[in-house]
Amino acid sequence: MNRKQAEKRIEALRRDIERHNRLYYIEARPEITDQDYDALYKELQDLEAQCPDLVTPDSPTQRVGGEPLKEFKSVRHLQPMMSLDNTYDFEELREFDRRVKKLLPGEPVEYVMEPKVDGVSVSLRYENGVFMLGATRGDGTAGDDITANLRTIRSIPLTLSPSLAPSPPPLLEVRGEAYLPVESFKKLNARRERDGEEPFANPRNACAGSLKQLDPRIVAARPLAAVFYVVGACEGIEFATQAEVLESLKTFGLPTPQFWRRCRDIEEIIVRAGELQKIEATLPYEIDGAVVKVNDLAQWKKLGATAKAPRYAIAYKYAHEQARTRLQAVTVQVGRTGTLTPVAELEPVFLAGSTISRATLHNEEEIKRKDIRIGDTVIVEKAGEVIPAVVGVVMEKRMRGAKPFDFVKHVGGKCPACGGPIRRDPEFVAWRCENIACPMQLKRTLQHYASRRAMDIENLGEVLVHQLVDEDLVKDVADLYKLTVEPLADLERMADKSAVNVVTAVAGSKDRELWRLIHGLGILHVGEGAARKLAAHFRDLDALAAASVEELQQAREVGPVMAGSIHDFFRNPRNKAVIEKLRKAGVNFRAGAESEAPVAGGPFAGKTVVVTGTLKNFSREGIKDRLREAGAVVTDSVSKKTDFLIVGEAAGSKLDKARSLGVRVVEETALEKMLAG
Repeated sequence: MNRKQAEKRIEALRRDIERHNRLYYIEARPEITDQDYDALYKELQDLEAQCPDLVTPDSPTQRVGGEPLKEFKSVRHLQPMMSLDNTYDFEELREFDRRVKKLLPGEPVEYVMEPKVDGVSVSLRYENGVFMLGATRGDGTAGDDITANLRTIRSIPLTLSPSLAPSPPPLLEVRGEAYLPVESFKKLNARRERDGEEPFANPRNACAGSLKQLDPRIVAARPLAAVFYVVGACEGIEFATQAEVLESLKTFGLPTPQFWRRCRDIEEIIVRAGELQKIEATLPYEIDGAVVKVNDLAQWKKLGATAKAPRYAIAYKYAHEQARTRLQAVTVQVGRTGTLTPVAELEPVFLAGSTISRATLHNEEEIKRKDIRIGDTVIVEKAGEVIPAVVGVVMEKRMRGAKPFDFVKHVGGKCPACGGPIRRDPEFVAWRCENIACPMQLKRTLQHYASRRAMDIENLGEVLVHQLVDEDLVKDVADLYKLTVEPLADLERMADKSAVNVVTAVAGSKDRELWRLIHGLGILHVGEGAARKLAAHFRDLDALAAASVEELQQAREVGPVMAGSIHDFFRNPRNKAVIEKLRKAGVNFRAGAESEAPVAGGPFAGKTVVVTGTLKNFSREGIKDRLREAGAVVTDSVSKKTDFLIVGEAAGSKLDKARSLGVRVVEETALEKMLAG
């Protein structure tokens, strides 16, 4: 075979192999045996070995990389990967439907139901039809680059199907779930047990552990699969409905969930969800419920999202596996805001693939409502994704003389961590430690302050935080800025280099955005989304601190409860002292480029905006955040509904389309003036 013949045969083999991958993984109708497939693959390997210059990155033989990685790099998602709110009963699904219709008065609402695959959330990025990047969800904004591992999954096409999608979009970001098929999980565990290795607890854990491997060859040995159901970002194609998205993804050659259904109303959703549960055991992957989405993507934009979850979708979770065991004791944990949470210490029991020895009891009211007593045989189930909960008592097995649980008496009327006074918070049915110097509260507060979604201080993890508090090196978050190398280096498992890294990271956090500081302070009821809005509205920490309850409620989505909490926080003498220490340390108190002035009446308020090209003074995500804070709805594709196209260098096809539709084009200089007001 001469070179030209080899080149043609290589191209033909690649097409055949990808076609058979599609038939096997996407359409579930294989045409050849495994042995025949292996023969094609071996022939391609041999020919590429003879002609190494003909090897291309998208060849089926190049799924498994060479050398193991040293670490995973962090990459930003083009669009945030949000989690879903969830419910466990049909009435709450109906309530979700009522909320949606209230926000869409007079509009017909149709839904799509999809199986909720119990896997690991991943995002893929294709450029001109070629798989370029794969990432984990991470914190929703950025995740780990696991491209090398995802390339080993044969159900993920390295190129979008050219036969059914002759012109793949220039850019396509899709989201879905990687999973380990149930049968593959059983075989993997059997092999591990045979080899003397510890078996995985469940398919999800096996998949998550596999994707965390730095060596793609290990991942390739585990037959992972994936399904995709959401488009994050896309250029060149506009989708009208979620049903169209699912159909198009399959056309591109991407695997989509089995048994998804388009439903005319919420009552049909409820029927379909019940049908899905009945066939759950026949699916190749584990599911823990159904995902319900509004079908019309234009309505998605109108409904919007909270800081954590979209308003156009919800997860309906099935009843969980349960187990019975004995409640041996109750311990009480202290949270960041001083909340005392009772925890059940259980006689170990195997449940849903793992051994459970602890479970949440939620609060005093739940214990009373369920009449849970120490020594009882209790019913435990997996609540949510991984948190086990005590949901009931087997009354016929209650021991004679078992006494009702008295929360206050159990903790001796004081905080179990510091011995300080406790107070009942009737609104949230919780007891709280009132000692703001409580070491456990301080540890949780420091961890929150340093977290990725707050001040983002690297190298300041849980172990070090505990050491800092236990060694009396910090008494509040402001003391972090007084830390020096010498006392840090003396701590266990620390050295000069590690100490320098910590001090440097802490110092670097002084210039963080204002919203991060507001979030990091740990004000009760103030999450990341609220912190961003407060920074946008007040633009200065001192202005926020001085605001009255009425003035606070003028900020977007700040109600009376949150306003009261913020007001009380800044009038607490200890908190005021911490704020002054932060000021003296040089921590930024003012909103800069990341936070806008109040949006009412601004040029972008209520407008649909698209960003394209490279801006000199803004990152892509940075300008999108600023536009959102200015009241804009930021989308990824230009349409006749687009009000503004923000353009930088190398704007591309979006600029041409905007001009053809008469969309107003805004260059960076004009953009800065508009944002400045």
